[in-house]
Amino acid sequence: MNPLETFEFILGLLAVALALPMVTSRLPLPPAAALVLGGMLLAAVPATPTVEIDPDLVMVLFLPPLLLASAYFTVWRDFRAELRPIFLLAVGAVVFTTMLVGWVTKLIIPSLPWAACFVLGAIVSPPDAVAAKAVLHGLPLPRRVVTILEGESLVNDASGLLLYRLAVAATLTGAFSVRAAAFSFLWLGAGGVIFGFVVGRLVVWIFERRKAPHEVTLISFLTSWVTYIAADFLGVSGVLAVVTCGLVMGWRQHEALTARGRTESRAVWRFTVAVFESLVFVLIGLSLRGVLIRLGGLEAGLVKAGPVALAVVLTVVVARLIWVFPGTYLPRWLSPSLRLKDPAPPPSIALVIGWAGMRGVVSLAAALALPLNFPGRDVLLFSTFGVIAATVLVQGSTLGFLIRVFVRPQPQVAESKTLTESAARAQVTAASLQMLESMSLNDVGQPRHPQLIEEYRRRVHITNRVRDHEEVLVERRREHFAAALAALAAGRKALIQLHHAGEIHDSVLHSVESELDLEELRLRQLAGEE
Repeated sequence: MNPLETFEFILGLLAVALALPMVTSRLPLPPAAALVLGGMLLAAVPATPTVEIDPDLVMVLFLPPLLLASAYFTVWRDFRAELRPIFLLAVGAVVFTTMLVGWVTKLIIPSLPWAACFVLGAIVSPPDAVAAKAVLHGLPLPRRVVTILEGESLVNDASGLLLYRLAVAATLTGAFSVRAAAFSFLWLGAGGVIFGFVVGRLVVWIFERRKAPHEVTLISFLTSWVTYIAADFLGVSGVLAVVTCGLVMGWRQHEALTARGRTESRAVWRFTVAVFESLVFVLIGLSLRGVLIRLGGLEAGLVKAGPVALAVVLTVVVARLIWVFPGTYLPRWLSPSLRLKDPAPPPSIALVIGWAGMRGVVSLAAALALPLNFPGRDVLLFSTFGVIAATVLVQGSTLGFLIRVFVRPQPQVAESKTLTESAARAQVTAASLQMLESMSLNDVGQPRHPQLIEEYRRRVHITNRVRDHEEVLVERRREHFAAALAALAAGRKALIQLHHAGEIHDSVLHSVESELDLEELRLRQLAGEE
């Protein structure tokens, strides 16, 4: 395809990504599964061009911004509190799955070198951050479980890619050193975290001095790509560098960014993440054609690689379940202090965590990056695609059903130690009133802004009342915000009529409309609609 045809093809993919979730909205499919399935169906259409995915471009183009966005919006306190289960999954489960998949592959294809078998294990072992976030979005899971699953997906790519790199090198050279592998693991991991922390602090320092919203947004995007590329150049983990940088930026954004910078940057990031995630899943589905062409068609592919792919899919699913249940209960059985501090969750939670192992773009890019002369490359590539398709389509589609059937609402221990939203709003409003009262007195001790003070006193009274009687006032709050939004809609209609009648200039329309937009967003957020 020439550049114009490529651009037209990308526009077509975006249209498909927009249409598929709407077409499949009544099916029990999450958007990610619908996009992958749609891409696979497009790949079966003869008129669809064959998509050759450049693995290096995919890793650099899509992965850094998606990782940075996930880390940026990760709650650091929750992430830090769950470091033990996160690293048990991100490192322990990845290593265990790699070993088990390698062993099963060797049993089925004895002629394949051990190192090549472990390459396949490393490729399919880490659940994908993009897939996890896309599938988990909107599911009624306890916040702690979401933190563990999303935290795992942020970190495990690093361990999976490291094992992949070591296994590929061992396959091509025939040499492997445990000491060198351990040193490489520590260097990549620690170096990536340190480098990401330094870059994150530097970016925050820049944010504190550059307040223009467009500059903030552009710098944040450049940060994701530059951090990943620079970390790779230095020989440390680009994944951990970007994740660490995103955590630092997210933790310090509240002091470093202005209200407009934070709001506009967040809007641009949400749009970009939505587009990138959609393209990633459609491209995963479209890559099926290239895989089948290499294997000589679907029938030849099933004969040549079908048994291996099926065995690897089952091994990946079973290995995670085998790891999760002992990993959940054995540490508490061995440590009474841990059992007392953090009681074991019900088996249904462990089942959900074990089932939520969707693979995605990282596994596909790693498989495509294998050298052309790599032993068993086509079989490994077909098996990788099978794992991605099965985990996203089957596990991703049934995860919501599993949660609704087995998971019951659990008391949130961590949340009980923090203020509710209404209590926090009451304290914020009280602090605002206190500052206003202290700064508005004139020389004779009289308030300069009595109406403003009265307004804030009214807000303090309302927020305190909501805090103390939140459950009782639910219906009244709903009626209140419905009436406020109806009044706002009437005002907006009157504004548009004035403009159509030629009684106000466009500049006046845009100014007043902007005020109405901000007020509507505020009301809808308070009403719990956004």
